[in-house]
Amino acid sequence: MDTGAVLELMKQVAAEVITPRFRSLADGEVIEKNPGDLVTVADREAEVLLTRALVESFPGAVVLGEEAHAADHGILDRYLAAEHTFTVDPVDGTKNFVHGNPDHAVMIAETRAGETVRGWIWQPEHEVAWVVERGAGVERNGERVTRPPVGPDGDPRGATSIWSLRGHTLNDLPALRPSWVCCGVDYPKVIEGEIDYILYSRSNAWDHAPGSLMVTEAGGFVGHLDGTAYSPRSTQPGIVVASDRDTYRAVQRRMPQEFATR
Repeated sequence: MDTGAVLELMKQVAAEVITPRFRSLADGEVIEKNPGDLVTVADREAEVLLTRALVESFPGAVVLGEEAHAADHGILDRYLAAEHTFTVDPVDGTKNFVHGNPDHAVMIAETRAGETVRGWIWQPEHEVAWVVERGAGVERNGERVTRPPVGPDGDPRGATSIWSLRGHTLNDLPALRPSWVCCGVDYPKVIEGEIDYILYSRSNAWDHAPGSLMVTEAGGFVGHLDGTAYSPRSTQPGIVVASDRDTYRAVQRRMPQEFATR
């Protein structure tokens, strides 16, 4: 399945089982997996369809879906050990979706030997597609996009989905604003220049594999507090998504050490 075909698959699945339920979820179609952690029938049905199509096209690959992992944590070990994998987040930003917020997305990433090689984000309500291939750049609706650095005279603007850090100031940097609570929207906002860096506590591959390659190909950097670059096999907490390496370093040296445990 080529890059364009995967995107068309995502659009088709969204049109079939996600978009018809937007602002139309029936009673019983929203389930609380854990306190505050929601899943809908759209998440589950979309993941089944996406996973089935990927397995048919790439029978040797391990597909790590967010909902499959919720049902069987052992799939993570198989994913970490596999040479060829895909990650699937069928409805990233489920809370937004449930509450009628258009900031949600379908996300897929492909990895080879522990490196993300292709990634896709489809924002169905915004009708925006982000596609990336390692070494070939990132495109927004078919047009190549790059992100200029903040520059030495700029004050990097940050965002986070970590409640305890919202409004927090990292020394002399502007206070952190809330993120869009959807990696499939957050990462593109960095590329588009609406924000210069974003802080995350968790490193789930289905959340970060697609966007991290996109930001990197656009000129940015995604890494942990110890200076290592983010990897789709990473399980350590604490991620800084930055528009450029200098911004990453500026944020990294100002971060409190307890950040990774929040």
